[in-house]
Amino acid sequence: MEKIRRIGESARWADVLVYQGIARWVEVANDTSVGARAQLSQVFIQLDKTLQLVGSTRSQLLEVTIFLSDLTFVPILNELWDQWIDSNHPPIRACVQCGLQGNIMAEFVVHAAVGDG
Repeated sequence: MEKIRRIGESARWADVLVYQGIARWVEVANDTSVGARAQLSQVFIQLDKTLQLVGSTRSQLLEVTIFLSDLTFVPILNELWDQWIDSNHPPIRACVQCGLQGNIMAEFVVHAAVGDG
C-alpha cells in the first residue's frame, strides 16, 4: 500500500496530502485583514507555491472548489481566475457561498495531479 505523504502536519490537520499521484490541500489568504481582491490575489500566489512544492503545475489541476463568504465576489474571482488559470487545461471548478471563519472571504479546496499524474 502506498504511503500517504503529509506536508505541514499538525494534531488537527495537514496542510497538504499527497496520495496515489494526487495532491489535496486547502488554501486561504495569509492576510485576512484586507479586502476580497487582495485575499483572492494572495490565494493564487499561494496556490502557485503549493503546486511547486508538490511537483505539480496549473495544467495538472484536477478540481478546485471555491467557498466564498459573499457571491458578490464572483466577478473579482473570475477576473483573477481567468488571468491565472491555464485555459488550455482547466480543472473542474465549483463556487459556493458559505459562512467562513473570521475575516476569511475565500477558501479553496484543491486537487492536482503530481509528477506524471
